[in-house]
Amino acid sequence: GLTAPYSSGRLFSLGRSEWQFGRFEIRAKLPIGRGTWAALWMFTAKQAYGRWPRSGEIDIMEHVGYEMDAVHGTAHMANASGAGGVGYTAVIENVDTTFHTYAVEWRPNEIRWFVDGVEYYVYENPQTGWEDWPFDQPFYLILNLAVGGDWGGAQGIDPDIWPQRMEVDYVRVYDFGDSPILNND
Repeated sequence: GLTAPYSSGRLFSLGRSEWQFGRFEIRAKLPIGRGTWAALWMFTAKQAYGRWPRSGEIDIMEHVGYEMDAVHGTAHMANASGAGGVGYTAVIENVDTTFHTYAVEWRPNEIRWFVDGVEYYVYENPQTGWEDWPFDQPFYLILNLAVGGDWGGAQGIDPDIWPQRMEVDYVRVYDFGDSPILNND
């Protein structure tokens, strides 16, 4: 079998709760070091338009340990997939020593990204079809800390940084009133 001095981990709301629109807010302290890849993101279980990236992905926040002062907010879809999704990089300090609040406000016509209450990017629905806006279906939340991977491990994995963790103070979801009623037993 495979053995390593570390492993990746994730929590997700799939099968428990899904949402279509709202404010999604996570207060977290991120790991430090080359090889870590922390992400707070959303994906759809339904995959109405097909497999990734066709049915969309909303990255509330992604952080790779070799770029300590950068967090990324991105949307992926058929016409903007992979590393080329639509999004922006916010520069903030002390992501590993201070809790910061990462959020998106997702409405039928736009997605807005925030760090500590400051908006840093907006993606507007271009009204050109699902290839540019698959965000018309329920999504679930995923919180994960990966080790390595195409992006997190692009500069290798520092063997001297372990243990690492992503601390999450809270996860909050707010309804703006434009969300359809979902069965979230």
